[in-house]
Amino acid sequence: MDNVKQAVGVLSSSSTQVVKKTKRQDRWLFVMFLPALVYFVLFKYVPMGGLVLAFKDYNLHDGILHSPWVGFDNFQLLFKNPDMLKVIRNTLMISFLTVVVGFPFPIIIAILLNEMKAQFFKRTIQTVLYLPHFLNWVIVGSFVVLLLAQEHGIVNNLLERLTGHSYPFLYKEGSWLAVFLGSHIWKEAGYGSIIYLAALSSIDTSLYESASLDGANKWKQIWHITLPGIMPVIVLMMILSLEHVMDVGFDAIYVLQNASVRDIASVISTWSYAIGLGQAKYSLTTALGFFQSLVGLILVLTANTIARKFNHGLW
Repeated sequence: MDNVKQAVGVLSSSSTQVVKKTKRQDRWLFVMFLPALVYFVLFKYVPMGGLVLAFKDYNLHDGILHSPWVGFDNFQLLFKNPDMLKVIRNTLMISFLTVVVGFPFPIIIAILLNEMKAQFFKRTIQTVLYLPHFLNWVIVGSFVVLLLAQEHGIVNNLLERLTGHSYPFLYKEGSWLAVFLGSHIWKEAGYGSIIYLAALSSIDTSLYESASLDGANKWKQIWHITLPGIMPVIVLMMILSLEHVMDVGFDAIYVLQNASVRDIASVISTWSYAIGLGQAKYSLTTALGFFQSLVGLILVLTANTIARKFNHGLW
């Protein structure tokens, strides 16, 4: 019995020493993590307290704490608004198209870059593809207008010379939506491929050698080795993308919209800007933001539950 107690004591002291040693070794990692922790606490968690505005009739004079409670009146008023159904429909439609159309492009770019052997050419292409991500949407919108404007756009100038007619790309709902999706893919697809390139680097190269010896061509190697190898990352990115289904983004829509396409370009972010800041209805737009976040949370939880059935869940 004494021997057992001694053994337990030795194990306990050794484990304590290991924990202390680990803390000493990792203290700089904790120091490096501290700014990120402070950022999330100050700019992500503390602002959640502002959600109380959704249940109050907020006014600047009384402030957040002393504004009168109205319960769910803001939500009722919100969904009685005749424009709300159209705004939510536009948001869901544009988000769905952005995910469905834009999601495969970073994967395709990553696979193509991974297959390149000439390192100089590969790095040059990567730089060209990553660069649009760092451009502000105001600059991207200016490029789009410069190319596609009906009167002085480069594309329409060529069309007039070839066919004698120009086309209002930015003033027809269908073509405007195609331009929006194309500009979004051009801006973000290259940068989004970085995660998939990192995932591709973890695939064992001997698998490709074995497949090549068995007679598998590049397409079969990609289909049976590359895609299954990065499937967990693909599922992870798909789950995370569902968080933004109700959040198209403000900059891209605001820069490219115009009066002719307002029926399709009016989304939650632009409506909140017009009503919240333009008309000072802060409680109403906070209620909409709360609803927006709740839908995103439900979609992420649902997608993760489905993914867990295939052993690809986020948690």
